[in-house]
Order: sequence, then structure tokens, then C-alpha cells
Amino acid sequence: MSSEGKKEGAQNQKLLVSRQYKSEDTVIRVKQTEFGGASHVLIAGPCSVESREQLLTVARALKAAGVEVLRGGVYKPRTSPYDFQGLGEEGLVLMKEVADEVGMVTISEIMSSEQIEKASPYIDIFQIGARNMQNFDLLKAVGRSGKPVLLKRGLSATIEEFIFAAEYILASGNDQVMLIERGIRTFEKWTRNTLDISAVPLLRQETHLPVFVDVTHSTGRKDIMLPCAKAGLAAGAHGIMVEVHPNPPAALSDAKQQMNVDEFHAFWNGVRDSGLYRE
Repeated sequence: MSSEGKKEGAQNQKLLVSRQYKSEDTVIRVKQTEFGGASHVLIAGPCSVESREQLLTVARALKAAGVEVLRGGVYKPRTSPYDFQGLGEEGLVLMKEVADEVGMVTISEIMSSEQIEKASPYIDIFQIGARNMQNFDLLKAVGRSGKPVLLKRGLSATIEEFIFAAEYILASGNDQVMLIERGIRTFEKWTRNTLDISAVPLLRQETHLPVFVDVTHSTGRKDIMLPCAKAGLAAGAHGIMVEVHPNPPAALSDAKQQMNVDEFHAFWNGVRDSGLYRE
């Protein structure tokens, strides 16, 4: 077969992520929470797990506000090798201790297949970050793990590349995959990244997987996170992800874009009062 024929055959293949393969929405159940179901889901927590006190303060505030899903980075892919790289296994232990105490589902990023076995007893959902979206060995490994996966869109990834990255996970045996638009890199400098809101209806139309929007990393600006969250929900997202820290100026990573607890409450009230968020 010619190279053009092979390419056409690959494009015509019925992907496991596609609506052609499965017409109904995939709903992923983790403990008490449904992702992709009738209700929206808010995922919130600090960029990095820094200490038990820091994580517990945020988790208690989130839980009291009705948030069920706690995010927190323990392995941190950083642009500079001199920036805070995360607490590693200590952070994993803290995530489980705090989540068990307050009763929340946990999401945290892993960066290599070697981290899967270490993280699996402590984390409910593996996050594959933007920089690892096309780390194909890692995608295959989380596919074999059977653990729910939150897959972030790459920094400059096309929708097609994003969909094929998810396909790697499903083709390896794991259909518990969620997609999250987190902004792409463009020429625009007024925001950290450019939120591609069109990705939400496209992914909803082309795949059966739950779709989320990360308004923290896509904007990098606390002053526009609320309208962007509303836009994501209006476009059909199953939920939103944001970062919350008890004292953002002292944060070890992404200090400027994390909301403090009072800012989070204002954001959360705005989301719920918009009429777009389904409880």
C-alpha cells in the first residue's frame, strides 16, 4: 500500500474515542463523583502541594463550598530546572491523607511510567500534563493502568493531535479518559495562553469523552477567569478547573494566577449564580 493509502486508511479508521464508535456520552464514576454526567464538576486546589497545612486549608475551604475534587501537583514539570519540582512521594502521601480526612476525589500529574506504581495507591485520577500529551509511552502505560486519566491539551497541539493522544490511552485498554482544554500557545501576550473555546464543542461533537476547561492555565489572569469559565460551560464543558492557594504571593509555583480562598468564593458564587452550572 502506498504512503497516501496508509494515511487515508488511518484517517478513515473508526477511533475508539469517536462518536462513530460510541454515540452516548461516557460517564466516569470516581467515589461519589460523576465526570461527564448530568451535573457539572469543579476541580480545584493548589498548583503544587507544599505542606500539609497548606493543602488541608484549601481542601477544607473547597469541601465546605461544595467542591468534591481536589487537584494538587506533586511532580512538577517546570521550564527552569531551578524552579520548585514538587514534593514527590511526600506530596502523594499528603494528598491521600488530606483527601481521606475531608472526603474528596484527588487528581495529580504523573510525568513518567515509572511514577504510575508509586502514585496509584495515593491518587484517584492521573493527570497527563500539556508537556506530556504526546509522551506516547506514558499514554500507553496509563492506558494499561486502568486508572481514570485527565488528559490536557498540549501547548501547541491541534485538535486532531489531542484526539489521537486520547486514542493511545483507549487503545491500550483504558476507556476512563477525560479531556481538558488548557489554552494553546499563540502570538497573544495579554494572557498566559490563548483559550480555544471552540475546542469544547468540537471535542464534544467528535468524541464521547468528558470535556473540561482549565481557566487558570489558559488565562493566567484572575480578573477574567469567571467570564472564561462561563464561556466554557456555555460551550458545553462538563466542568472547570481552577487553582486555589491560601497565600498565593508565597506560593512555590504559579503565584500570580492562583486565587486565594476569598477570591475563589467570589469566583465560585459567580459561576453558580450564572445559571450555567448544573449542580
